[in-house]
Parts: sequence; structure tokens; C-alpha cells
Amino acid sequence: MSGLDEILTLIEQQQKQTEENIINAAESRAAVIKAEGDEKAKKAYEEHLRTAKAQAEKDFENSCASVDASMKRKILACKVEIIDAAIEKTISKLKSLPDKEYFELLLRLIERHVQKGKGVLSLCELDLKRVPADFEQKLHELAAKDGGIELSKEPADIEDGFILSYGLISENCSFRAMIEAEKEDIRDTAARILFR
Repeated sequence: MSGLDEILTLIEQQQKQTEENIINAAESRAAVIKAEGDEKAKKAYEEHLRTAKAQAEKDFENSCASVDASMKRKILACKVEIIDAAIEKTISKLKSLPDKEYFELLLRLIERHVQKGKGVLSLCELDLKRVPADFEQKLHELAAKDGGIELSKEPADIEDGFILSYGLISENCSFRAMIEAEKEDIRDTAARILFR
């Protein structure tokens, strides 16, 4: 039996050697797989970190741009509000001028709007009641060379200023209408003065 024991011992040794080789090969392969996995995970982490950082920077820039644009819109709206308030105050001051100054202003404005032909000037009801005695004479002198302007006895449906008509063509020269017609230029001028 000693021969059989030797064979069994030899088989057992070979089996242990084979097991050790298989385990060593498996451990070696597992180490390679783990190293490759660690390397891929590290690269994936670094790529994700880089992408996340780039996205965070982009989001931050977009947020800053959005806040900046919103702030500029609010500042612009505030400036427009201030300018519009100044325009309303100007209209109010023009309306409340003393009669002499008010009608002198109207004559200067009429002079800028005189055309060739016979014109008709219409004032609001309040202005018709306070027309100075010499206003019609000054109006006649102002437009005599162009055909003349007659003061209508019928009130116009305006708050201030005048309506100047030549036949079928009428021009609304109330303070608000004139300002509305020139509003963008007035806003630009006011903005330059108020917000240098």
C-alpha cells in the first residue's frame, strides 16, 4: 500500500498545486480587473467632476446675466417712470401758467404750425373764457401773410393747447398730443439731462 499511499499523496500534492495555481491566477486576474475598474472609475469621476464644474460655471454665468438683465430692466423702468412723471409735471406747469404767459406760449406754438391758406384755431372751453383782449389781433398779425387764422367760438374737446384746422386737415396741438408725438425725443433729452 505504500505505493498507493505515495500515488495518493502525489495526487493530493498536484491537486493542491493546481488549486493554488487556479487561486493565484484568479487573484491575479481579479487584481487586474479591480485596477482596470479603479482606473475607469477614477476617469469617470474626473470626467463627471469636470462636466459638473463646467455646468456649474455656465449656470453661474447665466444666473449673473439674467440678474444683470433684470436689474437693467428695472433701472430702465424706473428711469422711464421718472421721465414720465417729469413730463406730467411739465404739462401741469404749462396748464397753470398765468394767462398772459399761457397765451404768449400758444402764439409761439401757433407760429410753428401756421400753413398757407385760411386756418381756424379752436381752444378748449376754459381757454375760450380767458382769451386776452389782444389775442385775436396778435393771431391775425401772426398769420396774415399766409392767409390768416380765425379763432373759433366753439370749444374744442381738448384740455389745453389748441387745434389748428385748414379745411379737412386738423392738427391737435394740445400739450399732451404734442408731447406724445415727440415722446421718444423728449424721453431721450430728459434722460440725458436727468441721468448724465
